[in-house]
This record gives sequence, structure tokens and C-alpha cells, in this order.
Amino acid sequence: MARQEYSKHQKKIIDRYYENLDTIMLTKLQELATELYLAESSKKQDRLWDRVGKAMANIGVPPEIRTHILTKRSPEILAKNIEDWLRQANKR
Repeated sequence: MARQEYSKHQKKIIDRYYENLDTIMLTKLQELATELYLAESSKKQDRLWDRVGKAMANIGVPPEIRTHILTKRSPEILAKNIEDWLRQANKR
């Protein structure tokens, strides 16, 4: 398969995406926390918690913290941690 060449403009967009990937993933986690608050069935909550686990792994949350959050399955604990992570990300 031929390698695709990107224009200068496209390369800048791609670079900015990867520079902001942590913030993008934290925003996704915020959305998932909101969905968890609103989820009515345990089946939907299970799917959402799976996605939360994957998103936390993607941003490099330490395994012990991920395990704690996923074991407790509390949207409040998740939201508090997201708030802390966003504060840390904004300081960088």
C-alpha cells in the first residue's frame, strides 16, 4: 500500500491532535461520567465502565488508581479524579 503524504496544513492538524490527546481523552472521560450518572440499566453501566477503563489506560492512569475506580464503580469518585487530572493537565 502506498504511503500517504500529508500537506503541511494536515501535518499541523495531526500534530495538534496528538499534543492535546490527554485533554481530549479527559473530555471523553467527563462525558462517560455524565453518561454513568444517567444510565438506567446495569448492562449499560457495565459497557460504560469498560469504556472508562480503556480511556484511563489510554491517558496513562496508574493501574492501582484504575483498579480502585473500577472496583468502586462510583461516578462521583471518577468525576473527582477527572477534576484533579484536568487541573494537572492545565498546569502543564
